[in-house]
Amino acid sequence: MKILLIGHGRMGHLMERTALAQGDQLGGIVDVGNLGDLETIGRVADVAIDFSAPAALPAVARYVRQTGTPLLSGVTGLSEAELEIFTDLGRAAPVIHSANYSLGVAVFRRALAEVAGVLSDFDVEIVETHHNQKADAPSGTARLLLEAVDPRHERTPVYGRHGVSGPRDKREIGVHALRGGTEAGTHTVSFFGPDEVLEITHRASSRQIFVNGALHAARRLIHMPKGRYALEDILFGGTKA
Repeated sequence: MKILLIGHGRMGHLMERTALAQGDQLGGIVDVGNLGDLETIGRVADVAIDFSAPAALPAVARYVRQTGTPLLSGVTGLSEAELEIFTDLGRAAPVIHSANYSLGVAVFRRALAEVAGVLSDFDVEIVETHHNQKADAPSGTARLLLEAVDPRHERTPVYGRHGVSGPRDKREIGVHALRGGTEAGTHTVSFFGPDEVLEITHRASSRQIFVNGALHAARRLIHMPKGRYALEDILFGGTKA
């Protein structure tokens, strides 16, 4: 597989090393300071992998529309309107966006959908922990887990609590962000019922799991027809996102 790597920060460097070690090739590297290069390089790879920043999305979108290059995006901190751009890009190429490419988190989300349906009367709280350099909160993964628990948006997310917040509303879901040290990422979803608590936790020991999962998904994506896909579509089959 030949890769156009967009973004060359910590994730980009790790992606480069891992891809080359697995026998993949690089068609090019475009960092956030050189996005203008996307206007002239043409199609140089089987897939573009973007772990850059939200500000790069317009340039990346133009590139995909112009070249039809499949796109795998792991950019976090995008707005709802920006996320909708991937649906439009699906008319030009197969595209996937996920805030977390860990295979374990994909299974986590699938399990949550089942559990939430059975424990619908339980109180739900989500806690995520990341390193002290993370810019956005809550994490993109926490948002994915929230969507898995409440896909119809029937509950109200409450992002932290302070002061005299009063009794907990039955329809709210607490979402809490912890920041410190070099934590790669821990996510816990707790279901509180009468006299019992069920907790499901995923811990990332390093960013390597996200790179491994992204490369795994990219190898499948390049053989898919045009459209926008969710990670679950790639791993478990199903319809487009």
